[in-house]
Amino acid sequence: MSSICPICKKPTVFEYRPFCSKRCADIDLARWFRGDYKIPGEEEEKEEENTEEE
Repeated sequence: MSSICPICKKPTVFEYRPFCSKRCADIDLARWFRGDYKIPGEEEEKEEENTEEE
């Protein structure tokens, strides 16, 4: 059973799984860096650093 590349829909190549080529792997990585993909969940409130010494 052959897998399909999620970027271009060509058959995958073992070396670049789950992609068919380095190009498709790089396209996917760029999408993560740009924020195109998001993991659902609640945002955590950022804790402010306390710079004052008590």
